[in-house]
Amino acid sequence: MDELKEKYLELLRSTKREGIEELIDFLENKSDFFKAPASTRFHGDHEGGLLEHSLKVYELLSQKCKSAPIEIDIPEDSLILIGLLHDICKVNFYKVDYRNKKNDLGVWEKVPYYAVDDTIPYGHGEKSVMMITEYIKLTNEEKYSIRWHMGFTEPKELYTTLGLAYYKYPVALLTHEADLEATYLFHT
Repeated sequence: MDELKEKYLELLRSTKREGIEELIDFLENKSDFFKAPASTRFHGDHEGGLLEHSLKVYELLSQKCKSAPIEIDIPEDSLILIGLLHDICKVNFYKVDYRNKKNDLGVWEKVPYYAVDDTIPYGHGEKSVMMITEYIKLTNEEKYSIRWHMGFTEPKELYTTLGLAYYKYPVALLTHEADLEATYLFHT
């Protein structure tokens, strides 16, 4: 896991954005980012899952932008920030709790599991944008891509707005696709 953490931090630092060291300090010292799961039970539901998932989304997003059927003109630092920080809203979001479960011998025992403890109920993509912009400035393309990375899992009342965002910033659609692929094809 240390190797993945170093790769993640190296990529963030390579953006050279003003405030990036303060953001890194938050991630390392005031959050559980590097130990947090990516979800409670769907993907990356283990310690370090969020780190693995974020790196995979960046990797896939970078590939998608290079091979997209239209030209995607976006700087590498934007791809790094979008991919690595799209789920920053999940820091300090999960807690370990315990429940009773029968083991292989049919005996009840307490087992740990991840539960949601949402102390900042501000949504998902919009919460990530809010948290990031407390430290660094994002371009509009970065904001839209992070805000709308959940795609059509958003409430159907937002589909028109979502579609408009994808027309305006196609990388936002590619971010959603990269997130889905990381989740369902790579299980990160």
